[in-house]
Amino acid sequence: MPKKKFKDSTVGKLLLGAASVINPALGNVLSGVTSPKDAIAEITKADIPAEEKIKLQQLIFDQQNKEIEAISTRWKADAASDSWLSKNVRPLVLVWCIVVFSFAGILDSVDSIAFNIGATWNDTFEKVMMAVVLAYFGGRTTEKATNIFKSK
Repeated sequence: MPKKKFKDSTVGKLLLGAASVINPALGNVLSGVTSPKDAIAEITKADIPAEEKIKLQQLIFDQQNKEIEAISTRWKADAASDSWLSKNVRPLVLVWCIVVFSFAGILDSVDSIAFNIGATWNDTFEKVMMAVVLAYFGGRTTEKATNIFKSK
């Protein structure tokens, strides 16, 4: 599946709308970028006043923060739910990913078994594992830190 163009994402739509209003030429430059990092780099290189660059970069950071907060809110709602599955879905996905990744790695390393993980799948597994592990442990760390700060 091809990577979603930045202009089709929520952050991209917001930024492109603002950039097109501030400077139509900059809006055209940003239409080809694929990530917020690329957008910030293009804004930095653009020939517009520094004040406008700062406004556009701030829009990107604000929107990304809103998306992260929305995810955290969903996770908190899941944790507060009475459903066993909603409380345990993150750890279960983490365990499932580790088991599948480990099993595939073992099968791939045994010479007597004709099993080979292709480069594309290896890259995909790596990205999924990183996302799941970071989301789980990052989310847990954030939840614990929030509880500690609220209790003080």
